[in-house]
Amino acid sequence: MASADQLIVTVLLLAALLITPSYSLTCTSQKFTSDKTFTDCIDLPVLDAYLHYTYNSTNASLSIAYIAAPAKPDGWVAWAINPKSSGMVGAQTLLAYKSKVDSVAVKTYDITAYGPLKESKLSFDVWDLRGESNGDNLVIFATVKVPEKAKEVNQVWQVGPAVTDGNPSRHEMNEANTNSKGVLKLVGGGGESSPAPGGSTPETPAAPHNAAISTVRKLSMASCLGVIVLIGSFIGF
Repeated sequence: MASADQLIVTVLLLAALLITPSYSLTCTSQKFTSDKTFTDCIDLPVLDAYLHYTYNSTNASLSIAYIAAPAKPDGWVAWAINPKSSGMVGAQTLLAYKSKVDSVAVKTYDITAYGPLKESKLSFDVWDLRGESNGDNLVIFATVKVPEKAKEVNQVWQVGPAVTDGNPSRHEMNEANTNSKGVLKLVGGGGESSPAPGGSTPETPAAPHNAAISTVRKLSMASCLGVIVLIGSFIGF
C-alpha cells in the first residue's frame, strides 16, 4: 500500500513538472539586473517581445522596460509610441543595439517617413533612458511623457537584423513584423494590449502565441496521462 502511495505522489510530481513550463514562459517570470519592478507587464503577441510598464497618472508619465531579441545577433530592437496613428510613420521610437564596446546604445528617432532612419529628438519628453543585454535579449528602459489623462496609447515594436556605423538596417516585412503594433491600455487594462485600430482582428496577432501555449499544454497533459496509465498498469499488476 505504501508503494502505491509513493507511486501516486511520484505521478503528481511528474505532472506538475510537465505542466508548469507551459505557464512559465511569460513576462511575469522575467527579472532585471537592477531589480527594477513595474506594476504591469504583457507578452506582446508577435516577435517574442515583452513590455513591462508603470503608468503614473500624477505626472502623466509611462515607465517601461521593453525586452526582445534582435533578428540577428548584431541587430537591433525598438519600441515606440505613435501619438498620431497606429503605424510606423509618426512613431516616436526608442531603438537599442550592442555597440562596439560591448555596451548597449539606445537612440531616439522621430520617424516621419519610410526610408533610412535619422537620429532625432522625440515629440515628447523622455528620461531615464538606458539599455542592457540579458542573454540573447536587449532591454530598453525609459520613462516617457504621455498626454494628460490618457487611457491608452498606440504602441509599435520591432526587431532588425543589423546596425552599420550606428545606422539600423531595415527590418523584415513578414507577417510578424507588419503586425507588431497595438493599443496599450494604461488605465483599467491590467496589462492588456489590443491590435491597433484598422489593423488585424484580435485573434490574428495573438494566434501564434496562444496556439503554441495550447499545444504545449495538450502535449503536457498527454504526457501526464501516459505516465499515469503506465504507473497504473504497474500498480494493477
